[in-house]
Amino acid sequence: MARIVVLALDQALPSALTGIQDLFYLAGMKLPEGQTHSYASDKMLWSPDIIVASFDGKPIKDGQGRSYSVDMSLLEIEECDAVLIPGFVPNQVSQPPVNLLDDSAKAWLKKQCHQGAIIGGSCSGVLAIGEAGLLDNRRCTITWWLHDELKMRNPKAKPLWASELVLDHTICTAGGPLSWVDITLQIVKMLAGETLAQKMADFAILDTQPRSQHFSVPRGYKITKPVFVSQVELAIRQGYGERMSTRQLALVMSVSERTLHRKIKDLTGLAPKHFIDQVRIEYACTLLANDNISISAVALTLGYSDDAVFRRVFKLTMGMTPSQYKQSLKPA
Repeated sequence: MARIVVLALDQALPSALTGIQDLFYLAGMKLPEGQTHSYASDKMLWSPDIIVASFDGKPIKDGQGRSYSVDMSLLEIEECDAVLIPGFVPNQVSQPPVNLLDDSAKAWLKKQCHQGAIIGGSCSGVLAIGEAGLLDNRRCTITWWLHDELKMRNPKAKPLWASELVLDHTICTAGGPLSWVDITLQIVKMLAGETLAQKMADFAILDTQPRSQHFSVPRGYKITKPVFVSQVELAIRQGYGERMSTRQLALVMSVSERTLHRKIKDLTGLAPKHFIDQVRIEYACTLLANDNISISAVALTLGYSDDAVFRRVFKLTMGMTPSQYKQSLKPA
């Protein structure tokens, strides 16, 4: 029997704490033979042991300020097959809490990861995985408005802009407040197989195809750290499909090329041309995660008329070819 822990932290989204458990139940439901309009709850195809745990086993205060009871303390759990960390209700300026984990919780998460457990974080729950030091040198994602927050808190992480779900070995991250659905679906696939995952998706009417958050990002998107860099990134992202030069970017930003070069260099350490390439390749990584999109199509989407140029820029930025990157996304 699979053992799955839902980590309950203060300010967690109450919908996720309960919804994750519901989806795992749906994964095990079985239609009675000869019937297509109903199901029997006593005929389960898969019945994992779902444990909702807090640091100390005491109830938490969820993001709506209500008491939420748990099953036990984390420290009572020696091993498990997966850990899910839901996102949090943000504060008035759309920021998640800081210092999400104490030292014992960090040590417990590291232990579970080293023992082979899948560690899944949805939306701002990804930041808790980062606090445990499990995102260092790993590809990951988070909801679009926390992308820079993730990079600031975890400078060694490799976040992919606007990806829906990223799996790096046993670390699974997803973006969006409702992305706990995607994380749960992925864990069912990994622990119980594609067939049961599809059955869960059918019962819950879920889309099993990973998507990009890119088209959900509003045109007025701003991040305050630092504002100029965020505005430049937005301008580059809105220019996908066109090759943007440093001169064109300066015109969009209403500054001289010299000022653009100085400010970007001071704030990022990169020349504008390299910064443009980096932002575009971040989005290329998101697209390459979709098996249905060819490398040539990705190059064209990003405005590269010559595949060879795209492949060269990609390798310079990522240290591997697009083909090698696609291969690296596949579970080991």
